[in-house]
Amino acid sequence: MDTVLNLQADITSLVFLALLAVGVFAFVNSLLWSSASYEAAGKLNKRTWNIILGLALGVQLLLGLGILGVAAIVAAFVYLADVRPALSSLQRR
Repeated sequence: MDTVLNLQADITSLVFLALLAVGVFAFVNSLLWSSASYEAAGKLNKRTWNIILGLALGVQLLLGLGILGVAAIVAAFVYLADVRPALSSLQRR
């Protein structure tokens, strides 16, 4: 039984670290774009995204994989799936 619990704890730790890495990547990436890029892409402004992702990262670190941690991960994935591609498309033109 201990082996199963240890395996579960190890998997949970790996998932937490992977999701934390996603949150860190999203936050750092949001800092790299100019404010004008956010406006040109028609998204929330840079400051708003930095606050959202910074708070989300803090929640992840403090609360782990609880319900608020899941909400924080969703914020990071929304940024990565919607905002980052819109910002990236501006540079390709």
